[in-house]
Amino acid sequence: MSRYSAQAPASVVMIRPHWFTPNPATVADNSFQAPADGCSPRAVALAAHDEVTKAAERLEGAGVTVHLFEDEGDQTPDSVFPNNWFSTHSGGHVAIYPMYSPSRRPERRPDIIEMLKRAYRVQDVIDYSGLEQDGIYLEGTGAMVLDHIVRVAYVTRSRRADEVALERFCTHFNFEPMMFSAADRQGQPIYHTNVLMCIGTHFAMAGLDAIPDAGRRAEIAARLREPGRDVIALDMDQIESFAGNAIELQGREGAVLALSERALASLRPDQIVVIERHATILPLAVPTIELAGGSVRCMLAGVHLARRAQMS
Repeated sequence: MSRYSAQAPASVVMIRPHWFTPNPATVADNSFQAPADGCSPRAVALAAHDEVTKAAERLEGAGVTVHLFEDEGDQTPDSVFPNNWFSTHSGGHVAIYPMYSPSRRPERRPDIIEMLKRAYRVQDVIDYSGLEQDGIYLEGTGAMVLDHIVRVAYVTRSRRADEVALERFCTHFNFEPMMFSAADRQGQPIYHTNVLMCIGTHFAMAGLDAIPDAGRRAEIAARLREPGRDVIALDMDQIESFAGNAIELQGREGAVLALSERALASLRPDQIVVIERHATILPLAVPTIELAGGSVRCMLAGVHLARRAQMS
């Protein structure tokens, strides 16, 4: 199995929160959120802190490099999901994104960007966050699921993904935009594309039934298969269990698919067989964090940059 794939980063950035809580400011358009009933705020925060610690250890045990940052503040309840405010790209490029909820904008951290510059070859940083002043949003690799191999950006229409910002990103980073509508059981727009779709090197998982337009659904399935991928169709139960919110990474022994234990439990045996042809499945226990409406993919900001040579 190849040790390198443009699709699967070998390093990730994670944030360990000290005061995690499901964010009341984002629940209106995130049907994947759930209340932490019967638990004290402190118990929820401690559980989330422990889940991130153990997830980072599991990833490192598989040979994935984890850059773990602390968030000791209590004003950024969604900081555990850094993939929404920045992304990295081959050739030394970094993007910083405009966030829909004002409560999420303080998550952007200069110290993380400076770490990337020190440890990796960063050529430029393109900052789109000023678009917030115009009511234009694009929440990173939550709003976009990027196919780094054939250069397609898949994006579901929502308040968190504006066509203007998407066009700018795709022009700067050389992606073809594919925007489409997708809805949950209640007919509401699915808030982030990455709860619907995961693209690996040789396989993809996608909640195609959530796309009401049959023609667009067929077009997206065909594009996902284009480079010879196996495409696994996820049903709505699996989407709601975060099966689409997974990420392929490069581990010590080849490709691994990081996803939550809940997501794995929702997959059928035949689907697991397809995944295991191409990657080792790495389930992570993150039930508390999933209360906030995101799962493992949201927790991991992949690093698609070349490492700097270590100084002796």
